[in-house]
Amino acid sequence: MTELGEEALLRRVGRGDRAAFDEFYRRTAPWLAVRLRRRCRDDELVAEVMQDSYLAAWRAAASYVGDPMGGSAAGWLWTIAARRLVDAFRRAARHDEVPLTGEPPRATMPAAEDEVLDGMPDAALAAALGRLAPELRVVLRAMVLDGLTARETSALLGVPEGTVKTRVRRARIELRRALS
Repeated sequence: MTELGEEALLRRVGRGDRAAFDEFYRRTAPWLAVRLRRRCRDDELVAEVMQDSYLAAWRAAASYVGDPMGGSAAGWLWTIAARRLVDAFRRAARHDEVPLTGEPPRATMPAAEDEVLDGMPDAALAAALGRLAPELRVVLRAMVLDGLTARETSALLGVPEGTVKTRVRRARIELRRALS
């Protein structure tokens, strides 16, 4: 089963194949955990979000048909996990708990976004992104690369929605200036 891609595994999971689910989990859990930990330092919350995400993936795998725009099964899983993390932050906010967010801890592996940016043919864009302040870069990652809304990004990062919008605007201005 190791020769199957994630999309084929997910289709088999949709038919109730537990071995395919085990393989899908084995392949995707390490990078999913790293991505979630870069956005939340609470290991218990990350574990809860991962469990909820894989349970949702198991239940919804039959409806996965792939993304006509070229998305992947891993991207589909990340969308589920990112939304679950936002939901967890919202629940914590309703219970007056402050989630541990902020600067991501030092990761031993680069995030998927960083690998994509490193492989970009346009070195000027990659360099300009690298020069952005961390708070601007993290907002761009959430909204552009992860596809979250300003409201979801606000909940994810624990900052007001207006601050998110301001940071996105500042990041765009700085990128435009750096690339002109």
